[in-house]
Amino acid sequence: MPLGPFQKETEQDMKAKAVAAGMEHREQEMAESATTQPQLASTLSLDEIQQRAYELHLERGCAHGYDLDDWLEAERDLKEKHQST
Repeated sequence: MPLGPFQKETEQDMKAKAVAAGMEHREQEMAESATTQPQLASTLSLDEIQQRAYELHLERGCAHGYDLDDWLEAERDLKEKHQST
């Protein structure tokens, strides 16, 4: 919602914008992941990605709400690992 010339952005407004920006970034990563999925399928197995995502979950202290982040990071880690070998 646009602010008038004398209105200040509240902390809640700033947090909402940050959350929206983060969600847009996640959606972009998901789209990129979806387009590379067929390429990854030939080099990475779902079991490998699941295992690495679980390891990341444990490293994070089993914090909830990061499953997508862990999955995407696992894909990136394993992709880099497979490209370097």
